[in-house]
Amino acid sequence: MSGILGMAQDAGMFMVHQTIGSVLCCKCGIRMQPNAANMCVKCLRSEVDITEGLLKRLVLVHCPECESYLQPPRTWVKLQLESKELLTFCLKKLQKNMNINKVKLVNAEFIWTEPHSKRVKVKVSVQKEVYNGAILEQSYLVEYVQQDHMCESCSRVAANPDQWVAAVQLRQHVSHRRTFYYLEQLILRHGAAARAVRIKQMDHGIDFYFSNRSHGNKFVEFIGKVAPVKSRSDKQLVSHDSKSNNYNYKYTFSVEISPICREDLICLPPKAAAILGNIGPIVVCTKVTNSIALLDPLTLKFGFLDAEQYWRTSFKSLLTSRQLVEYIVFDIEPVSSEITVGGTKYVLADAQVARVSDFGSNDTQFSIRTHLGHLLKPGDHALGYDLYGANTNDMELDRYKGYIPEVVLIKKSYEEKRQKKRAKARSWKLKSLNMEVDDKIKVDEDKRDAEYEHFLKDLEENPELRFNISLYQNKDYQPSEVASVTEDDGEPIPSVPDDELLAANLLAAEFDDLDLIEDGDGEDNMAE
Repeated sequence: MSGILGMAQDAGMFMVHQTIGSVLCCKCGIRMQPNAANMCVKCLRSEVDITEGLLKRLVLVHCPECESYLQPPRTWVKLQLESKELLTFCLKKLQKNMNINKVKLVNAEFIWTEPHSKRVKVKVSVQKEVYNGAILEQSYLVEYVQQDHMCESCSRVAANPDQWVAAVQLRQHVSHRRTFYYLEQLILRHGAAARAVRIKQMDHGIDFYFSNRSHGNKFVEFIGKVAPVKSRSDKQLVSHDSKSNNYNYKYTFSVEISPICREDLICLPPKAAAILGNIGPIVVCTKVTNSIALLDPLTLKFGFLDAEQYWRTSFKSLLTSRQLVEYIVFDIEPVSSEITVGGTKYVLADAQVARVSDFGSNDTQFSIRTHLGHLLKPGDHALGYDLYGANTNDMELDRYKGYIPEVVLIKKSYEEKRQKKRAKARSWKLKSLNMEVDDKIKVDEDKRDAEYEHFLKDLEENPELRFNISLYQNKDYQPSEVASVTEDDGEPIPSVPDDELLAANLLAAEFDDLDLIEDGDGEDNMAE
């Protein structure tokens, strides 16, 4: 309409400006815009109260231990104060009453109260049709009183902290715990162990205890999605009521993680090589999720083994990351163009390398082929496996004598540059599970700290590894002048960019929606 008026004015035509008429209120006589009731808003509100009959005081049953609220009949929902989920939860209690009174919800917002007041106040705006089709909008305050009552899970834990129904025994038979450091961050990121009543560090693994069988089942399913595992379950009868025919069991889930880890060197058995299209036999594990990614460093052939295929062949690593040897690169010459394999770029190259430990004792050099031609240049240090001097008793390896490379490089080494940098503190940090240590195991503090430091360096060097991990800002970090010195060759040391860091006060897992699950025995519970 405004466009038509503008065109008419441009053409010089005379246009009569439209005005909105006004009438007098039939009650107080003030001028107002006409409506169906011929009354102003103040007079309408004095005549009609559309909030009459609406609920203005309700009770919220609240568990003070797990900060959850009861949704009748038996569902407990974990909600944070003044969150949009809590607001939706409160408004659902009003919906039925509003439908009976034929009012429409327009807006709702929290009114701030002291957290210890046990009160939740919500300002609600509603609309209703009154005299002759006139729409009246009005706001009113709804007060929710928090009534503390522990949920069944918290009651059982409070009565007996060691009481559990399901236990998940997570194990990996390797000489390090780097896999569990990574799994710990995934569990925190996704809140997979939020319902665990107890977490215990064991030799070669971790035990998770749950108060409900369904929580244990869901945790096992989560582990199966992020790691190649095989599992079995068992149950033990605790008590039996012959009159009501009720049985109480304790359930145990045994979950074994594949011993194959990232950066391990593997000599494939013929059966596994046939599944992967006859690659290898010497391959490098480049990634482990619910499947194992294997790369032939001599040909850049690539293959995946899922959990079922792996456990069917069930091979072990020839050499692990704890047996990596440092080499120095004398010369490198690419023999192929850049190739993207499994989402990662590689360049096949011929290289001349020597062990750093040989300096000053002998001049042994190795002419090798490597898949790291895009990263290495003369003078760089690299970590690799020394098959020339390795003492292995692998039967599969003996079949391929004469075809095995003397050295297999795995990754570029930045250790020398880190020592020059001399900066111990990091601008980021990780959260950890509240875990107790089993009294029967002896913890080597130096070994544990070294493995954890190795894990942190892997996160800095590999952006793909930290993709599903929450890293937080370290408030205590203060950049030093020594730490900011750049190297002579201008190549920066790998680090975590600031834009990947979360605020330190954020939770590791934030969910927009609530996921309600129902137990096998008919009990409803909440999982975040």
